[in-house]
Amino acid sequence: MEIQKLSKKYMVRKLNDTDIDKIYEVMQGNPMYFQYCPPMATAQSIAEDMDALPPRTTYDDKHYIGYFEGEKLVAVMDLILNFPNKDTAFIGFFMMNTAYQGKGIGTEIFEDCCKLLAEEKYQYIRLGFAKGNPQSEAFWIKNGFVRTGVEDVQERYTVVVMERQI
Repeated sequence: MEIQKLSKKYMVRKLNDTDIDKIYEVMQGNPMYFQYCPPMATAQSIAEDMDALPPRTTYDDKHYIGYFEGEKLVAVMDLILNFPNKDTAFIGFFMMNTAYQGKGIGTEIFEDCCKLLAEEKYQYIRLGFAKGNPQSEAFWIKNGFVRTGVEDVQERYTVVVMERQI
């Protein structure tokens, strides 16, 4: 998959260790996320997330990407293809820079993402959000995701699994 095609408006590229400070800045601007999904991110936890793989996936499936407007990081997405099955792409993480929130940009990013994934023959996008987080839940519902009925209890929070057919 050509990740640059994930957006018509923003430059999209894989993020790496040199981007950790920019990613951390975006995360610092979203304290509500970490209220429901602790602990707060660190440079080390970001680096670990960049390399983390779900079961039965490879680094060819994982795309830890940034959406940029010039040098400004607009959004971060952890996109995992072929998970949990070959018809599904999984969003392991998505966060917007607060300067870009509330303007429809996140929705625009997801619509472009869905179009490319559909062209690549994926049928579903799946993700999870921390139960109780009203901001996350509202965003995903607004973008066509529905609860699957699956909840995964973690040590510090419960993940609610959602899915969208594309």
